[in-house]
This record gives sequence, structure tokens and C-alpha cells, in this order.
Amino acid sequence: MKKMVMVAGLLMAVSAFAQGFGGFGGPQGGGSVPDADKTADVNYAGDGKTYHTLDIYIPKEAKESYPVVIHTYGSAWSMNNMKGSADLSTICAAYVKAGYAVVTPNHRSASDAIYPAQLHDIKAVVRFVRGNAAKYKFDTNFVAVSGFSSGGHLSSLTATTCGLKEGKSGSVTVDLVGDLGEYTSFSSCVDGAVLWSPPTDIYTMNPISMGGSGTMEGAFIGVEREGNKDKWMVASSPYYASDDDPPVIMFHGTSDNVVNIEQSQELYDSLKNHNVVTEFVKVSGGTHGGDKMNSSENLAKAVAFLDQAREAKATAVEPPDTSSQDTSVVTPPDTSVQDTAKTDTVPPGIVYDTLPDALPVLRSLSMHRESYRVYTLDGTLVMKSSTLDLSRLNPGVYYVVATTRTGARQTFRYAKR
Repeated sequence: MKKMVMVAGLLMAVSAFAQGFGGFGGPQGGGSVPDADKTADVNYAGDGKTYHTLDIYIPKEAKESYPVVIHTYGSAWSMNNMKGSADLSTICAAYVKAGYAVVTPNHRSASDAIYPAQLHDIKAVVRFVRGNAAKYKFDTNFVAVSGFSSGGHLSSLTATTCGLKEGKSGSVTVDLVGDLGEYTSFSSCVDGAVLWSPPTDIYTMNPISMGGSGTMEGAFIGVEREGNKDKWMVASSPYYASDDDPPVIMFHGTSDNVVNIEQSQELYDSLKNHNVVTEFVKVSGGTHGGDKMNSSENLAKAVAFLDQAREAKATAVEPPDTSSQDTSVVTPPDTSVQDTAKTDTVPPGIVYDTLPDALPVLRSLSMHRESYRVYTLDGTLVMKSSTLDLSRLNPGVYYVVATTRTGARQTFRYAKR
């Protein structure tokens, strides 16, 4: 009986700690998203589990489609049903007001499953968005992630692990993609990230105690830090930073005594070292969440950053000026939304029957550094890497393979696996 009381007390303490009494999760608030039509409790995994549900907020201003921001709550990875407290009246409201559809997902808690289950959940949400573009009027030419605290951590991993099937450190290997849900043929890559007070390198962050019974991070990973560096490293986003990461902006309070501000600094430095478009907003006097962090000025900066990322992506996939270039450069595909899994036609241009046939030419175009981006015919990015992993592509489907030579425009060629 005594043991049961102790366990119940610990769970109550963790819940209060995570949900907004100054703890790792901070004051996020409930409320609602003004000027939005809400679709609640959609199961994105098809398993009927509450922790695999999400809410959708569509701006009431009628448009053909809306770019998407997936915003994830903070809870120290300890809660599995907090989508109704995911900064709705502040961060999410600002996104909707700016014309973005907002998706707020639940995810498994550390007591449901250890890492990388939570990353698999958020990536399944990204794929769900792409797989349901027509149903919910999502514009999948731009899908971004956003998150507060531990939600920011999961968002940072989603942004930095695109193109990687596995994370490896020493003898430890983890699956970074998962096979959750029915939309596994769609990409889980994203086009931008907004991180609010995020832990990023949990190996170096100040540990968050669970009252003498270990740490929040240890519960999330499944083992405590001592002697388990590799298991903690594969859950740390600075470890995965690469040249092809999407634009990332971070907001962190100088007085945050829950997640030390050096966490954002570390990711910022790693991204800058790879020439990724990134910003770091140090909020003077800001704590872990709250009014200073969610000021109108910061919300406007977040929206402006997403808008700029959208514009930059749109510019990047516009047809290149071929007036002074090799005529083998072709126009990239039309970016209208379609079911790419069943595409069997390809626009005019340089066409290769198979990707292996195309590889020698593609490599010759990237003389100093092999850099590839692979798109479906609707313009969705499915891979970005220095190597082409053909196993991640669907057989018999045409793709656009973009290569970049240092100092030159991207060159696009069509090929299928």
C-alpha cells in the first residue's frame, strides 16, 4: 500500500511539474485559436490511441490551401495528451492569423515508450499532413515544425534528421524514421522550424531531476547519463546538423532556469557551421515560457521567419535562367498537389529510365561536393543528402533529382527507381 501511495505521489508531481508550474514544460495555457475552424481528435496513426491524435486549425479566411505549421507542446516528454495546452492562444494563434494551418499533435510519453518513439510520432504527423493535403486543404509545398520546450526538442530533431534513416553514435544505432501510420510513402522532411526554449543536446543540458528517482532525460532515453553517452547523443539535434537542414529560428530566455540558454546556442552554432539559415533570439529576462517569451514582437519574428523560408523555397524551385547555361538544365516539376504515389507520367525534359543510369552524370555536375535533393513530381522534398539512398524511393515512380555545383544554380533531371 505504501508503495502504491509513493508511486501515485510521484506521478502527480511529474504531472504538475510538466504542465505549467514553472517546470520543464512551462506555462503554455489552454484557451482556443481565434478565427480558426477546428477539427479535433484525428488519429494520425490509425491505431485508436489517444496519444496518436491531433487537432487541426484552419484559418477562417477562405483560400484554396494553407501552408502548415505542426506545433508540439512541452512536457518533459512526460505527458501524452496535452495538445489542448499547446500555446493555443499565443503561438498557434499567431500562426493562424498569418494564414498558416496549425496542427497540434499528441505523442507518446516516456512512460508509454522510450526514444525514438516520440520522434517517430512527430514524423508520422508530417507524413499524415502530406497524405491528407486535399482533405484538409494543406499546402504541402511548405510544412514547418514548431515546439515549446521538449516539443521544441522533438521539432529540432525532425528538422535536422531529414534524409537519415538511422542515427549512430559509437555502438548505438536508432531508427530515426519509423513506420507509424499508413502514409509511409510520403516524406517526413520539413521546410522550417521554430523552437521555443528547446533542449537540443540533452547530453550537455542541466539535468531535470524527478525528485530523487532519476532525471526526466533518463526516463526519456531509458537509461541515465552516466556511462551511456552514445544513447544520449543519438537524441541530440546538434549532433545531426548538416548543410541541407531547413531554416531554423530559436527563442530562448536569458533567465530560463529550467532549460539553460546554452542549449539553443549549441544548436545555433552547429547550424551556422553548416551554413544553414538560422536565427537565435535571446529574450532578455525571459524565463521558461510565459509572457516575455510569447510577446507580440517575438510572435511577429517567428511568423516573418516562416514567411521568408516559404519565399526562399519558392524561389529555389522556380525554373532557372538558362540563357547562359547548358541547355540540359530543365524546368522542375509543377508544384500543384497530387497523389505522387501513383504518378506514372513525367513532364518534358531530360529523362533517365533509372536513377543508377543517371548517377554518373549527376556526380559530374557536382565536381567539388556531391549534393542531392530528390523531389516527388508535386515538389515535395523526400531526400537531401550527399548520397542517394535508392531504397527510400518507390519503384516505378518518377522523381526530380536536383544537384548543386558550388556557386551554380541547381540542375534538375528526371529519373525513376
